[in-house]
Amino acid sequence: MTEAVHRAWPRTARLDAPQIIDRIAEITGVRLILEGPTPGGEVGAAFVRWPDGRRSVLTEGRSRSGPLVDRARRAGVPTARQELAAHVDGARVIVQQRLPGAPPDIVDDHLVRQMLALNDRLAGLLADVPAPKPSDLYLTGDGPGFCLHDPLADYSPRSAALLERVHAVGAESGSVMVGDDLVHLDFHPGNVLVDGGRVTGLIDWDGATRGDRHFDLVTLRFWLTGRARTLTAPIDQRLTGLSTRRRDAYWAHMSLRMVDWSIRHHDAAAVDHWLTVAESGFTARRSTPPDDRHP
Repeated sequence: MTEAVHRAWPRTARLDAPQIIDRIAEITGVRLILEGPTPGGEVGAAFVRWPDGRRSVLTEGRSRSGPLVDRARRAGVPTARQELAAHVDGARVIVQQRLPGAPPDIVDDHLVRQMLALNDRLAGLLADVPAPKPSDLYLTGDGPGFCLHDPLADYSPRSAALLERVHAVGAESGSVMVGDDLVHLDFHPGNVLVDGGRVTGLIDWDGATRGDRHFDLVTLRFWLTGRARTLTAPIDQRLTGLSTRRRDAYWAHMSLRMVDWSIRHHDAAAVDHWLTVAESGFTARRSTPPDDRHP
């Protein structure tokens, strides 16, 4: 395992804010002022200021997520408006409204209740939009820069066994997510802002897609595994009606995503942590009625 940790797996580059600001100025004529990096995050974002003094956030992302974020805002979810979107040297960059608050220092039951309420607001938000191709969970093939399979296959016998489980779930339950809800896709406490105990923003909508909002609850449950039961019990109650097939498919996606990312970007302790979380959450396999054909 030690040798595999140092293999040169492809890594996702962090945001080079000064270079992007220079290129935005060349392309648009707008000179943003860099204030500094935002706290947290895996790829990075930066606080910037417009010439008129407005303060915003610069990040890489998908400009097409803007309409989905707007829908969430209209449904009462605190989200940031996109103020500028551009292609810079092959990457999409977004400048968006800076919301009040900061990521929470402490995750408590009050925060979890607020996140559950936000999840409720995403129900059925895309029911009036023609359904595109279902969202891929990448259980049987690599995702676009994340959910890579080879790192798990080669890292250790333990990670290889997890990958076999992921493949088995994909074969049995399918590898897509369907539904009419708006799904954030990275719904965890690090992606909310709080001010005085109140959630003031849900950020990082880059992966937003159509699907089943329970996916976001499984994501939140995955992140909080090992925490106090007062935090996880309300989530578990919300998930009681979710079929075994769907829950396992969503859990398999999170297992693949977090273990792969940790192998490629973090240390052995992080890999071990997410392996332990992943292994803890699969339900016992059971036969499923023929009409339950979707994950």
